[in-house]
This record gives sequence, C-alpha cells and structure tokens, in this order.
Amino acid sequence: MSSGRASRRRFTLLAATAVAGALTLSACGDGNQAGGGGSTNFVTGSGGISTVAKGDRTPAPKLDGTSLDGKPLDLADYKGKVIVLNAWGSWCGPCRLEAKHFVKVQEETADQGVQFIGINVRDPQKDLAVNFEKDFGVTYPSFHDPTGKLILRFPKGTLNLQAVPSTVVIDRDGKIAARTLQALNAEKLRKMIDPLIAEK
Repeated sequence: MSSGRASRRRFTLLAATAVAGALTLSACGDGNQAGGGGSTNFVTGSGGISTVAKGDRTPAPKLDGTSLDGKPLDLADYKGKVIVLNAWGSWCGPCRLEAKHFVKVQEETADQGVQFIGINVRDPQKDLAVNFEKDFGVTYPSFHDPTGKLILRFPKGTLNLQAVPSTVVIDRDGKIAARTLQALNAEKLRKMIDPLIAEK
C-alpha cells in the first residue's frame, strides 16, 4: 500500500471518529444513551431519569461564563437553591417540544427555592437563541456556550450532560442529584425536582 493511500485512510478514520464524538455530545438524541461506567452510584429508572442517593452525590462542576443577554452568569451564585440545568439549542426539535414545560414548571417552583438555568449550545449566532427564548416565553438565564465547553466540564462517570436536550438537577448543596438525556414534559420534570425540594 502506498504511503499516500495509508495517510488518506488514517485521515478518514480520524475524521470519522471526531464526527462520531461530536454527534454523541451535541446531537438531538432520544435519551436512550447510557452514561458513565464502572461504579457510578446512580440508578436509571424506567422513565429515563437517573438519580443518586444524597450521600453518594458528587459536586457539580464550576460553570461560569456569559448569558445570552451578555451578562456574567455563574452557577455558584445560586448555591442553596435546587438548580435545574438544561442543555438546549434553537436548532433542536425536542428542545422546542419541552420548552413550554420548562417555563410552566419554572413558574410553579420559583417560590420554592428552585432556579432554572439553560446552557445554549451550537448556536453561534446569539439572535437565534434569543428569538427561541422570546418565542417560548423563557425568562430564566441561559449560558451562551456555542462550542459546548461548559458541558465538557462535567466529570466523566458522573451524571453529566451528554446530548441536546439533556437536563441535570443539582441539590441545595451544589451536588448532582438527577439527570435525563431526553426531552421532558412537566410531569417528568416535577418527578426530578420535587424530591429535592422536599430534602432538608
């Protein structure tokens, strides 16, 4: 085999691997992906929601950056609240389907110490994301994370954000308590949040 043909094959293999990795991280998924590996201490229920017992939770990563309206946004500012962290994109069909449910539950739980925060990914033009929020009446802040750098801060083997849409719920102590890798309706979203609201 000539060295030119071998180089092309190597390049093709590397390119295919990179594309597969990018799709795993950022494509709209059906939520059936498995997460982590080895001893992860989390249990995935039949509804696709993974949970961790209070004593086995790991701290959420430091997430800070800029919101879609250009203001500084830092997850640490919301410690003491139950945080619902949702990865979304204006280009994602399932994100559009779940948006109205997130707005509804955010309004219902705002006075119960719950804070919703979005992570907008793969929207290089902010106006697409801003228009999405206007269209669906989203009033809570979202990080603008066009390259997905914030999602990559989640430690491997934890309940990390792996697809778009996906949602992680962080307890009042700043630890990851639940995750789903699929679009949610209001009932499933409450199933993730309500046990954490009740925790003391």
